[in-house]
Amino acid sequence: MIHEAQLDDLTPAQLRVLTERLLNEVRHKQATIDKLTHENAVLKRMKFAASSEVFQGDQRSLLEDSVDEDLEAVQSELQQLATRPASPERQTPRRQALPAELPRREFRHEPDSTLCTCGCQMKRIGEDVAEKLDYEPGVFTVERHIRGKWACAKCERLVQAPVEAHVIDKGIPTAGLLAQVLVAKYADHQPLYRQESIYARSGVALPRSTLAAWVGACGVLRIPRHGGHHSTLMADSIPASSRTPFHADGGQRSILMADTLAVS
Repeated sequence: MIHEAQLDDLTPAQLRVLTERLLNEVRHKQATIDKLTHENAVLKRMKFAASSEVFQGDQRSLLEDSVDEDLEAVQSELQQLATRPASPERQTPRRQALPAELPRREFRHEPDSTLCTCGCQMKRIGEDVAEKLDYEPGVFTVERHIRGKWACAKCERLVQAPVEAHVIDKGIPTAGLLAQVLVAKYADHQPLYRQESIYARSGVALPRSTLAAWVGACGVLRIPRHGGHHSTLMADSIPASSRTPFHADGGQRSILMADTLAVS
């Protein structure tokens, strides 16, 4: 802990390091405040709102989806801002195995060379298998990524192909499955609780909370692109949106819909 009286004795480099650390702490605390504020607002409405405003039936299901997505997004940001991983407060639930009846495709990953630096030929002593759930229109499949372990009997050196990068680290969904969930939710207007029942008919149990966590994680990964898009729009002159009216109910009512966004 550095006191105010000691600031004059710090070098510019030390002040820069101190500033970066304090900024990270501020971001971490602000993210925590946003998370708690959101949870508090939801709980207040659920408990104290008038009967006409209380969430009912499908409304509650849609709200739970959004809450889970927001919480997962905030949690991902907190993990990125944390200087070191915090020890888990509770035991992580064991992941359910993917159904054995789903078709499987194997992808084998071996080291580029199995010749040890000492000149000996390594022997294959085992393998690690990671299963990823993939989705093609109407069909679930499982990708089995097999990474062989190679060891040198002389110098006890172990070599294994590195794990490929995935959208969700250590998660089971492939990019194709995540794309299916996002397209179904935002383009086909299928809430996550409906997707849960649709996938269950194919024999795959994907709880709504899991789907919401995936959506939230994908949203966090999209933030840099959104920021770049926003900077581009705000760079030139004045951005303006046009609204195109159309008539509904036999022309008795006019509805305005946001149509395009242009930069003048």
